[in-house]
Amino acid sequence: MNDVWEKLLLAGVVILVALVLRFVLTYAIRRTVRVLLAKPLERNEDLGAKARKILAKASGLSAERHRQRVETMGSLLRNVVDVVLVVVVLLTVLAIFGVPMGPLVASAGIGGVALGFGAQSLVKDYLSGIFMLAEDQFGVGDLITVGDLTGTVQEVTLRVTKLRDASGTVWYVRNGEVLTLGNISQGYSTSVVDIPVAIDEDPERAQAVLREALGTMADEPEFAEVLLENPAVLGVGDVSGGTMTLQVLIKTGPNQQWGPTRIVRERAQRALSAAGIRGPILPGRFSDR
Repeated sequence: MNDVWEKLLLAGVVILVALVLRFVLTYAIRRTVRVLLAKPLERNEDLGAKARKILAKASGLSAERHRQRVETMGSLLRNVVDVVLVVVVLLTVLAIFGVPMGPLVASAGIGGVALGFGAQSLVKDYLSGIFMLAEDQFGVGDLITVGDLTGTVQEVTLRVTKLRDASGTVWYVRNGEVLTLGNISQGYSTSVVDIPVAIDEDPERAQAVLREALGTMADEPEFAEVLLENPAVLGVGDVSGGTMTLQVLIKTGPNQQWGPTRIVRERAQRALSAAGIRGPILPGRFSDR
């Protein structure tokens, strides 16, 4: 009888130690989560205040995205602590009451090996999902490229990521199969616009016309929340046949370069035409200069 009470007392001590350890680990995880939430997000200090504001609003640097990611990781860690402690306490209590652990451990080992062979791809998917989430590689609403697929993220789980491409097709990508990934929605986007003019035009004059026509676009209300800076005229990018190509660089918020690119082409055409600067010389025709 005394032996039974001793085993019960020892089992109670094990459970109490496990509860204390759970409290300590849970407190540490919650403390870490609070520290990470209070930590300011990293900014690109080399950009101006306007650019940082646009990027913080449009990219993955938003405070809400940061909060969701940190809280999700905290919840996942707490679940892992609970599962590990329950398994350890259960095995320890069974050993205290004299339950033969050899056959149980052997059976668990054989079952674990069989399960490992059958579910190794599943484990790979979950581990990859955990690291993707921890590193904030992408989130819901981001435009990403995975292999040959380019689409908007619709849903992210630990096992699969759901994408919708430009045609509306929904793709399910296993996280363990993602080897290379490009996130178009983080940071900023750039576009180099080619402006063709006649090869015998004065390049300095043509560039001056473009700078005057495009130099204040970022200050206009229409583009104030899109352009990070005014378009930059880079100079002559190519000379071939009867064409001299001038290049203009545009820097915008993530995946917002398409509209300004079209507007730059339109304004450049109008400005050059108004200044009397001719377009490319077609084959078989000669300059009238």
